[in-house]
Amino acid sequence: QFLGSTEVEQPKGTEVVRDAVRKLKFARHIKKSEGQKTPKVELQISIYGVKILDPKTKEVQHNCQLHRISFCADDKTDKRIFTFICKDSESNKHLCYVFDSEKCAEEITLTIGQAFDLAYRKFLESGGKDVETRKQIAGLQKRIQELETENTELKNKVQDLENQLRITQVPASPAGSVTPKSPSTDIFDMVPFSPISPQSSTPTRNGTQPPPVPSRSTEIKRDLFGAEPFDPFNCGAGDFPPDIQSKLDEMQEGFKMGLTLEGTVFCLDPLDSRC
Repeated sequence: QFLGSTEVEQPKGTEVVRDAVRKLKFARHIKKSEGQKTPKVELQISIYGVKILDPKTKEVQHNCQLHRISFCADDKTDKRIFTFICKDSESNKHLCYVFDSEKCAEEITLTIGQAFDLAYRKFLESGGKDVETRKQIAGLQKRIQELETENTELKNKVQDLENQLRITQVPASPAGSVTPKSPSTDIFDMVPFSPISPQSSTPTRNGTQPPPVPSRSTEIKRDLFGAEPFDPFNCGAGDFPPDIQSKLDEMQEGFKMGLTLEGTVFCLDPLDSRC
């Protein structure tokens, strides 16, 4: 049975969880007097965290990552009540979760402690490699998004230039009355290319097409968009999204804080018939 969760001021401490249990037990008695039942839940404990699920629909109600759990305790008097404190991922507030587990509170507490130790070992063993891999993947994903955006913008510019060229193009005048004009230039100060341009369709005197103009060589190698080619192995620190590093730092900080397991007495509510 899930008695609920309530905000606490500290990430650890017997007195902290005692106050939380007393508060939630009192709230349970109020709900019982109103005819409401205490909801039952299913716990899934692994090295990735503690999931609180609906036993029928298997819908995840709460997902508590292990590195965010800082304190876990069970009741040494009736073997029913156990609780843990977890830092909420969205609000960063410390929440105390309280359960009534029917004589297996101590086993659940120890299981959470064992899962925490295994998760911490895995983080230490593969943490460095995972950090670098996630950084490279994040950098590549960010660069791909930037290139896709640039590609879309360039396509739109090319389309606008083609439309502008069609609008401003003047039909050829009769022979002998052509007035030479300087060709219009685009935003890059270049003569726009058009497959129907009179210059590209006029043959030479011998009846052959003029040779194409060779492309200008540049000292710096650039791609077809005019940008320097992207090298995934030369990513700078600024290319990585800040949220990736902050999450990894948070995991390291949470594991370093450690998980405190403690057995204590929670039967302090005089309204509880079992105490």
